[in-house]
Amino acid sequence: MVKNCLAFFLVLCNFFFNAQTNSRLLDSVIGAHPALKQIFIQKAKYRPQIIYTQINRDKNNKPSFKDFTYQLDSTNYFYCASLVKLPCSVFALEKINALKLPGLNRATTMLTDSVAFCQKKTWDDTSAQNGKQSIEHHIKKMLLVSDNNSYSRVFEFLNPKYISNRLTQLGHPTARIIHRFDVPCIGKGNHYFNPVRFVDETGRLVYNQPADSLTEEFKPPFGKVFLGKNVYNKRKRLIAEGKDFTKSNYLSLQMIHNFLRDLIFNAYKPNDKQFNITQNDWEFLVKHLGMYPRESEWPRYPTKTYYDSFKKYFIYGSAVPTIGSDTLRIFNIVGRAYGFQIDCAYIVDFRTNTEFMLSAVIYTNKRNSFGTGTYEYDAIGLPFLKELSLALYTLETGRKRKQEPDLSSFKFYQKQ
Repeated sequence: MVKNCLAFFLVLCNFFFNAQTNSRLLDSVIGAHPALKQIFIQKAKYRPQIIYTQINRDKNNKPSFKDFTYQLDSTNYFYCASLVKLPCSVFALEKINALKLPGLNRATTMLTDSVAFCQKKTWDDTSAQNGKQSIEHHIKKMLLVSDNNSYSRVFEFLNPKYISNRLTQLGHPTARIIHRFDVPCIGKGNHYFNPVRFVDETGRLVYNQPADSLTEEFKPPFGKVFLGKNVYNKRKRLIAEGKDFTKSNYLSLQMIHNFLRDLIFNAYKPNDKQFNITQNDWEFLVKHLGMYPRESEWPRYPTKTYYDSFKKYFIYGSAVPTIGSDTLRIFNIVGRAYGFQIDCAYIVDFRTNTEFMLSAVIYTNKRNSFGTGTYEYDAIGLPFLKELSLALYTLETGRKRKQEPDLSSFKFYQKQ
């Protein structure tokens, strides 16, 4: 009964966010930039949403937050794509820490077995220094280049029952992370989860997680969700009149924004509200959220494919091979699929002592159809996200603060 009441209360809170009016500050920013204004004039087409958070510190460096939103509506469904990789990264570390087993940590060798359809047997990872897969290495790949295979293996280790319970505990009862990103894996295949083992350097078993399965479907938060007009297969043949997202993953913009904020400022939350991660875990996660692919030794990434701005939609927008300045860092998670393009970020400028958070989504699917691979990510999405973030960055650098922030805990990369 108590759990049901709590869930109902959290849903009401979620609907409160839906009812927020548009921020006057953001309205003035958008009005001053014609390119941004055009997107919102055509809001039915582009489905944009924005959350901008000002951060102020007290004399003890404790942060307080003020949110400004525009067109924010958690019932305006968008496909969250790779945003799910952030909660799964955190939850995987929490699960390992909660097990409290000798020899089990994020770097312990992980062996994923296969016992059913839609499962991959995965023991090795040639991109790791030791050639083996581990939770640590999968998280690196997810946060550095948004690796889908790594997400699927971590998803299997967690399984959606664990993920759903944890999301509900954190105040997100309507959030859903319920499927892999393996292309052939659809429908019932996502109801069965691989057995996973962890072994030490000698091959001795440290932890064994048996195969598992779902006994009942997760209830869709909005009922049936169909978007678009047409769906095409790989041969460009029409197969449906709308894309069914009813059983797809779901995170609202407010959910992922709050999740990133909770992680970035984990140390300032009450002890019983903090993530179950160590300080070393926190540094590992946040460092890799802000890293450029070329800064990673293991795994190593070719700079031609994985340029510095590969996962930095805000501020840079387009493909920037090398970001020369080391005074600005973007700690972020992005999503891009089916025309939806999302960035959720904590942005820091060490030179000007500026910090703020920004999350935004835009739908760049001119034909409003799926399966053709034709979306306006580069022509519409990235310019919108770049201009929006630069406008707010300019606002932030000129904003007076009573107390200058101490940002030293985020200086993982600055050259000595």
